[in-house]
Amino acid sequence: MRVLGIETTCDETAAAVVELAPSGEVKILSNEVLSQIAAHAAYGGVVPEIAARAHVDAIDRIVARALEGAGVKPAELDGIAAAAGPGLVGGVMVGLTTAKAIALVTGRPFIAVNHLEAHALTARLTDSLAFPYLLLLVSGGHTQLLAVRGVGDYLKLGGTIDDAVGEAFDKIAKMLGLPYPGGPSVEREAETGDPERFDFPRPMSGRPTPDFSLSGLKTAVRLVAERIAPLSDRDVADLCASFQAAIVDVLVDRTRAGLRVCRSFDVRPTALVVAGGVSANQAVRRGLARLATEAGLQMVAPPLSLCGDNGAMIAWAGLERLRLGLVDDMSAVARPRWPLDELRPGA
Repeated sequence: MRVLGIETTCDETAAAVVELAPSGEVKILSNEVLSQIAAHAAYGGVVPEIAARAHVDAIDRIVARALEGAGVKPAELDGIAAAAGPGLVGGVMVGLTTAKAIALVTGRPFIAVNHLEAHALTARLTDSLAFPYLLLLVSGGHTQLLAVRGVGDYLKLGGTIDDAVGEAFDKIAKMLGLPYPGGPSVEREAETGDPERFDFPRPMSGRPTPDFSLSGLKTAVRLVAERIAPLSDRDVADLCASFQAAIVDVLVDRTRAGLRVCRSFDVRPTALVVAGGVSANQAVRRGLARLATEAGLQMVAPPLSLCGDNGAMIAWAGLERLRLGLVDDMSAVARPRWPLDELRPGA
């Protein structure tokens, strides 16, 4: 079973082919990703109109490269999947329309994939993980704790009431004059900084409900930066290290609360999974690995190439749905918002 996956929800134009063999072996036959970082760097963030136009310019050749790299012709595919949201609706429409056109021409099933579900199921692509598991989904636009009970079956345990983790990283980077994208820039600076120099707050820590709040932490960094300005290189590194240490503590504390809440829903997770762009942060991985060990769980994080938005995760989510008979018709629309609990559970 081979599925083409197309991803255009933000600022990556991506396409991939994933294969599931009769033996159960999974192979990523190709995974093409074209980043738009250079196009958005001058603005310090993603500009939706620029992103949509860039997707239009790139989508045909990226899909062609994915098919060529996989050694597969369109007629040899078993399904065509595309991210239908949530995301920047102009970009989503580009990928969705392309996938529908290929499905119509080839007569193959079409699958409209929830971008968040694709992140949620990546651990099954890379590690053949069994359900259920606890997922910490952390990206530029999303911060959620979810009990992943099956394909399309997600129990939201907690989420952010203001900023997403990746958004907080980007805002701190912009505040300190660091290059876009902010997350990797802050992580690089933090490597040489003192994480104990500034005692930043750990919002929501200790609360029983596993929700997040990061706006207060962001404000605390800004106030300290203004107080000690002008900032030296050492100041910037120490601010980043202290901020990142606070973020890690918050994520670990809130995930620990999520594990406790799982028990109240009679969910016994097989693993602790972290996914999304921020899962590439090594300090975050180390903190969650310690928590997993403490809880007696396996900790699973995707390889760095699958942390950010990519076509392989869309193809895999499409494949998971296809083998359960969960396909879509051409009426599927681009959705800027699409909560996971609106999905149809698999059999």
